[in-house]
Amino acid sequence: MQVARMFLDASGSAPMTNRTLEAFHAGLADGWADPSRLHSESRRARQLLDASREAIAEALGARPEHTHLAHSPHAGLERVIAGVFAARRGRDRIVASAVERDATMHAAHHVAGGALTVVPVDARGHVDLDALAEELAVPDVALAAVQHANHEIGTVQRLDRVAEAAAAARVPLLVDATASIGHGPAPQHWDALVANPADWGGPAGLGIVALRPQTRWLPAWPEGDDWAPGGVLVPAVLAAAVALQERRELLDETSLRLHRLIARVRDAAASWPGVDVVGDPDERLPHVVTFSCLYVDGEALLSRLDREGVAVGSGSACTTSTLEPSRVLAAVGALSHGNVRLGLHPGVTDADIDRLLDLLPRVIADLRDEAGAPEIA
Repeated sequence: MQVARMFLDASGSAPMTNRTLEAFHAGLADGWADPSRLHSESRRARQLLDASREAIAEALGARPEHTHLAHSPHAGLERVIAGVFAARRGRDRIVASAVERDATMHAAHHVAGGALTVVPVDARGHVDLDALAEELAVPDVALAAVQHANHEIGTVQRLDRVAEAAAAARVPLLVDATASIGHGPAPQHWDALVANPADWGGPAGLGIVALRPQTRWLPAWPEGDDWAPGGVLVPAVLAAAVALQERRELLDETSLRLHRLIARVRDAAASWPGVDVVGDPDERLPHVVTFSCLYVDGEALLSRLDREGVAVGSGSACTTSTLEPSRVLAAVGALSHGNVRLGLHPGVTDADIDRLLDLLPRVIADLRDEAGAPEIA
């Protein structure tokens, strides 16, 4: 009898629900026309686009007119970093935490011509607030980038204190909320924010950029291009708005249940020999956990679990190749090889976690035996 597959890698890309799929199909029927034109079909598409943008903006705590659509979260990060940097003439340095995703780091390094200062984090992934304040106090900083929560280890940053330091230095704060929107309350402290609809169960190929009215930016791209040159797919925006609404309606119930399931995984993994659980056990996302396994190859672990019908993440959630050693784990001083990253979506059940916790110790032990690893006390 074939065992049903389990998808436990929903950190960054979650399955779409029937309600979201129905919204996408409705968008294909009613929102196929170019929303920039003037005939009735295009006006209908424009109405769907504007209503969807308004719903997403409301969930983010932003204004619709300051909420922009991009072709992906990466494109959104690139454009908002370039736009805010361009408006801060005379300030040529960007400050970012050591656990920002690679898209942020690469864009900041490129825009600032290499003048990127990386602020360290502690063993649980929280940015060093004293070091951050010290860097922001130097008057050459154009922008600070500190994420709301980390895709890989789940740690939620203390953005109230981060924002205090940024405001005191009069430096705009970019918050990467691509891992947190749809999983808990939206962050309140930001000058620019980027979100990822695929992470909350919307379609891929879409990014959201929100700006405060007072946040200055200038187009740092060809004249005539918007945040999404050529436009975005209207059905995708509609489906993203519906998926976010569905997540918000069930947020308290789902977050509590997934938080409990992740706590089970954390407790079990911490009891296995040679396994270290990473991230803050309390100030964390409800659905994400990573643990590292001594003497185990990450690619082999992922492949073995996949053959057993279990999809998990391994390596770094922040790089273009998920099998590269994790920069985030290195930043918190954890083993950067042989790691498992779980991202639970609302469809994951207690039975799924039972099966996972029964399977993992056996797979880890088998891989260590095959590698000839020494016995772990």
